[in-house]
Parts: sequence; C-alpha cells; structure tokens
Amino acid sequence: MIMAHGLTFGLFAALALGSAVLGSEAQAARSQRGRVAESAEDVHPLLVGMRVPDVTLTTVDGKPLRLYDLLAKKPSVLVFYRGGWCPYCNLQLEQLHTIEQEVLNLGYQIVAVSADRPENAEKSIEKHDMKYTLLSDSSKAAAKAFGIAFRVDDKTLEAYKKFGINLAEASGVDDHVLPVPAVFIVGTDGVILFEYVNPNYKVRLNAQVLLAILKAENEESTTTR
Repeated sequence: MIMAHGLTFGLFAALALGSAVLGSEAQAARSQRGRVAESAEDVHPLLVGMRVPDVTLTTVDGKPLRLYDLLAKKPSVLVFYRGGWCPYCNLQLEQLHTIEQEVLNLGYQIVAVSADRPENAEKSIEKHDMKYTLLSDSSKAAAKAFGIAFRVDDKTLEAYKKFGINLAEASGVDDHVLPVPAVFIVGTDGVILFEYVNPNYKVRLNAQVLLAILKAENEESTTTR
C-alpha cells in the first residue's frame, strides 16, 4: 500500500503514485487512530483533508513541544523517519538538506520526526548539518496518532541485531514499534494537504519531486486567491 494523495494529483497519477481518496479510506483511518499495526503494510494513515492530531513531541534538548504550536507558524513539510541507525533515512535527510533553502524560500518549514530518543536525534542534526527542526517521538505517540505505527516482527528484530541495531536502545523504549516512513504537507490550520506513505522503507519521496509539489501548490494558491 502506497499512499500518495493531495496537492498535485496529476503529477502523481503520471508517476503511478496517486489514487483517489475514498470515503471508506477516511473512515478506516479514523477508526485506526492510536493503533499499532501488526505490519507496515497494515497501517491506516491519516488522509488528505484530515486535521493532524494534537500531540506533544520532544526537542533534542529534552523539552516538550506541542505540534500544533509549531505547525501554526508556517505551512510545513512533516517528515517521519525511523531513526539515525537507518541508512535509507540518512539518505532521505541528506536529500532534504539539499532542498532546504528552496523550501524555506517557498514559505514552508521542514519538521523531521524521529523514533530516536532526543540524545540520538541530536546526533543526526550534527551528522547532516541540519538547519530544520528535528523532534523526537521515542514513545511513538505521534506515529500512532497519525496511523503509521507498526510492530516490528521477531524475525526482523533478529536480523537487526546482526547489524548491531537495537531499537530499544535507539528509542529508549522497549516496544519494538516504528513509524512507516511518511511525508505530510500540512497547512497552518493543521489540515493535511498532501501525504506520501510507503511501507517499503527503501523507497522514499524524492526531494526534487517534493520540491516540485511545493512549487505547484504555491502556484495554485496564487492563482486561486
């Protein structure tokens, strides 16, 4: 299940990433809020047109931060990723870094949300020279509320151990829960304008495609005013 809905529907239809948002999907997404899916393929993310949940995350210096307060400042690109231990996440963060200034020039802010505990999330800031906001969701409360949390199976956990990956150590919570990597574009009113959710953690929304979507949205907003 790949979810790619919103702003530039034509673009994603051409890329075979988009599909119509059905009422039944919205109902399913609402009913699954707060649930931990048994697999990445079984998640039910919030959909375009829904309002993001009122959740509190943690800054890298350990302070609580209400997501609503942050999103109210600017339209936002909200990126959920698994953690600094994930090479595919690191590649995504590096790509975001290359478009960050253009994203800011378009009037958006980038907010990255990691399953890592704050101390580990801070290491990602240093590693990737991040200027954008990085928050910790070590409890996975936000991932659950957005409908993208899933439980990692025992076989995968054993495979991770062979690579020296310890999810409990990374997040500080021994729950074996991760978010499906996701990108949400959210307005200052908290309404989701676009989403990309892919249970295949190796496939991320390309930074240049994201930039094209943001530019298209800006043009659309200008012509409709």
